[in-house]
This record gives sequence, C-alpha cells and structure tokens, in this order.
Amino acid sequence: MFVLVVGGGKVGYYLTKELIDAGHECVLMEKDRGRAEAIRDEIGSVVIAQDGCEGKYLHEAGANRADVVAAVTGDDEDNLVICQMAKHHFSVPRTIARVNNPKNEQLFRHLGVDEIISPTRMILGSIEQDIPVHELLHLAALGEGELEIIEAHLQPGSPAVGKVAADLHVPSGCSLFGVIRNGAPAPLRADTVLADGDKVIAIGRPDCELELRLQLIGDSVEA
Repeated sequence: MFVLVVGGGKVGYYLTKELIDAGHECVLMEKDRGRAEAIRDEIGSVVIAQDGCEGKYLHEAGANRADVVAAVTGDDEDNLVICQMAKHHFSVPRTIARVNNPKNEQLFRHLGVDEIISPTRMILGSIEQDIPVHELLHLAALGEGELEIIEAHLQPGSPAVGKVAADLHVPSGCSLFGVIRNGAPAPLRADTVLADGDKVIAIGRPDCELELRLQLIGDSVEA
C-alpha cells in the first residue's frame, strides 16, 4: 500500500516511520525545508520539502497513485484542503485528516473526508469516562454526523431509575439499544428495569439530545 503523509510534525514523522517499518511504501511532505531536511537525514529520501496544499506538489509526490492520503498538519484548514484535492483531483480512495478543533468535525465529514482523527476528542472522551459528570457522553458519530452514539450514566435521582425502558418517552429519531450493568453489556428490552449505575447506550440525531438528557439524566441529580 502506498500512503502519502502530509505534515512533518511529530505525528507525521512517527506515522511515516511506522508505515515504513511495516513494509508500506510511504512519502512524507513537509513544507518547512529545515524540518524536512532534518527528517530526511533520519528516514531517507521519502521526505519531500514541499507544501501539500499545492496540487502540483501533491502530483509530484505521487498523489495520483496513492491508496491513502493522511493530512496530519497542525492546521485544520490545510488538512481539509489537502483531503479535498486528494479526493476530487487525484481520486484517492481514502483520505484521513487530523482535526484539532472538534467544531470542525462536521464540516470535514460533510465535505467527504473518509476518516477523521481528533486528538482533542479522544482526550476529552477519556477524561469524561474517568470523571463522573451528569451529562451525556458522546461515544462516536456515524455517517456524516447525522447520528451519534451516546451514553448516559444513570445516577441517584435520575428520572429513569426504577422505570422499565418502555415507560421512557424517547424522542423521535432516537433509539435506546443497550445497557451496561456491572461492566457487562446487554440489549435493552422493553421490560428492562433501569437501575442506579446503569450506562444506557442510545443512537440518535443531535437534536434529540436535550429530550434524551431530561429522560435519562434529569434537570438535576445528586452529586
């Protein structure tokens, strides 16, 4: 597999090294000439000191035959431009973009980036799982962001505790499909009685979140 990596920061550097070590063909583009030369001294001539936002340089780097283009610069706008050119001008089958600002994720999906890597979102998800918060936890987005997988951790005082799933007024466009109890996952049936400590898993549109929160978390719960 031929992978074109754009961005010679730490992410791009280590990604390129790992790909080469795994036996893949790889080219790394870095527009800062000094940085590119420093990396070239370590990993060889696969490093090109050119701007990946320029179509002619992407072509010279082999974008027209790349299986994957991974845009991992520290600039979201650059990463989006790179993926757009790779997809629409060079017909690259798979584009991957690093997204630093989570607010940009929906735009990237809407414009057809195949896979989004958000370090901010990953770290935030880890923090939210370790710190008890009385909010819904966003586990993943599906498709182009139209649907999300959401987790609600039921706490003392939650309006859902003691109710069966069929009694909950789930908003249109949302579905409850699973529960994690004592670390074990199970399907959420209509007669499942919800308990304090349950983690209820739902899938739904973003506009369902407010009503879903009121049903599962409530306006206020005990700390």
